[in-house]
Amino acid sequence: MEIDDADRYRAPALDKGLDILELLASVEDGLSQSEIAKRLDRSANEFYRMLDRLVRRGYVAKLEGDRFALTLKLFGLSQLHAPTRRLASFATPLMRELAQKTRQANHLAVFDRGNAVVIAQQEAPDYWGISIRVGSHVNLFDTGSGHVLLAFRDKDERELMISEHVRSRDDINLSEDFYERLDQIRKQGYEMMPSAQTAGVYNLSAPVLGADGTCMAALTCPYIALVNAPGAPDITRTIAHLQKTAKQLSILVGSDEIAKSQRSS
Repeated sequence: MEIDDADRYRAPALDKGLDILELLASVEDGLSQSEIAKRLDRSANEFYRMLDRLVRRGYVAKLEGDRFALTLKLFGLSQLHAPTRRLASFATPLMRELAQKTRQANHLAVFDRGNAVVIAQQEAPDYWGISIRVGSHVNLFDTGSGHVLLAFRDKDERELMISEHVRSRDDINLSEDFYERLDQIRKQGYEMMPSAQTAGVYNLSAPVLGADGTCMAALTCPYIALVNAPGAPDITRTIAHLQKTAKQLSILVGSDEIAKSQRSS
């Protein structure tokens, strides 16, 4: 009996896991174990251990009512792939120019597996500046980068990001004020907040938008007031420079919405 090339190296367990991920990616509200089995034409018992492993590895979340839904872990992994490296490459000259204009350091962060992760960083051109190391994990709830990454997402994506972030933080209880803050950031187009980590620093953050208007990354300037620095822009002018750079980077990564607004202005 001749074996078809497509079946020569079958891995049934892997196929089963991929079937689950692909199915959950096609639904919005999640599915129960029995619903998954019915749609994949298998018995429910076949999927118990596979679902348990996918939940423990963070690819699937178990929701109320014993329903299972895809997390953003796959999205986070994709952020570390070539597109993210290209994003950092595109951003480097623009971030360098931003640092020169503002006399401040800046960094670029993306969402990855429950945290904002810094993928590019530019030092301040002068002696003083606040810099964040590339690879640093940044809290979503008390940083400018985290707020912007959450604010420029739709409701479902935002909730998935939050659920991943709080998985090991059971004491976190977000108030209505927090969500109202995110809505305010989206309306004004940027975040400005005192740093929760360093006294005297303001986090200024603006979104880098993709083609669909979703925030791909947050460009952040940890602003410090410079003394005896003639010509250094104040915080209002620094915000303007930051937003302009974020829009330029959005155009480079293919944001049609930003490009159209630039052409009409």
